[in-house]
Amino acid sequence: MKRRKFIENATLGGLAIGLSSFDKPNLTDGEGIPRRSLGKTGENLSIIGFGGIMLNDFPQEYANELVAKAFDAGINYFDIAPSYGNAQSKLGPALKSYRDRCFLACKTAERDASGAEKQLNESLSVFNTDHFDLYQLHALSSTDDVEKVFGAGGAMEVFTRAKQQGKVRFLGFSAHSVDAALLAMQKFDFDTILFPINFNCWNNGDFGPQVYETAKSKGMGILALKAMAHTLLKEGEKKPYKNVWYRPVQDDELARLALRYTLSKDVTAAVPPGDAGFFWKAVEVARDFKPVTTAELDLLEKLASGNPPLFKHPTA
Repeated sequence: MKRRKFIENATLGGLAIGLSSFDKPNLTDGEGIPRRSLGKTGENLSIIGFGGIMLNDFPQEYANELVAKAFDAGINYFDIAPSYGNAQSKLGPALKSYRDRCFLACKTAERDASGAEKQLNESLSVFNTDHFDLYQLHALSSTDDVEKVFGAGGAMEVFTRAKQQGKVRFLGFSAHSVDAALLAMQKFDFDTILFPINFNCWNNGDFGPQVYETAKSKGMGILALKAMAHTLLKEGEKKPYKNVWYRPVQDDELARLALRYTLSKDVTAAVPPGDAGFFWKAVEVARDFKPVTTAELDLLEKLASGNPPLFKHPTA
């Protein structure tokens, strides 16, 4: 059966083709991949980001090699958080030789000022750097989260002070809630947002359009999560990839199409699932990126129909 015909006949729930390994990418060193401007910051980032979580529980030698290959392939945007197991301690040494030539984004899930300041300084120490290019409130999941970080003694006190002190250049946040994201953007003029921009969430969960439009209207840099996500794991289902908590799209062509969908929007970059196979697949898509066609959009809408999205806005 031809690949196109297979895709047309498939449903997301029934896809069973496994993702082939890309541990040794078929890419020419130094070719580079496209870059896009990050909102009003003046920075230009590779349209694929390096999700540091994929280094969790791997040897340092593996981290060193993966980071070196990614940088040589043209990646200049690296994302990390202390909550990603031991990934931060792996990425720090691996990135040492490239720190002054990359855009390093870190996060904190701490909501109070004392916890956020402690975590910021610890992360700076791990990377042996005096600043992060971007520091973000991590995973705002409710409006209560937002109120806490902006309240007296909240994490935003540390964020604004750190920017004044030169410990961070730009401020942003990530969110898994439409309401939390909208409230955060209402309360502060953030430089960036890191948010799920996914074809299934967008078309089948009303999750993304309202946040995306608000961020665009403010001129923010939009960084995309979960572009290649399929759905939640079922109760008791084993994770197919140890550093990915959801079920990614595992059909090769559909995974590429899902990523192209996200990159066809006005986003700066997409961070693939936390697995090297998906990362290298994303780099290959970026190398030869073409916006999705109307027919492909129709196909994705059809495939999303009836399949539970990873995130859903309560009003959907």
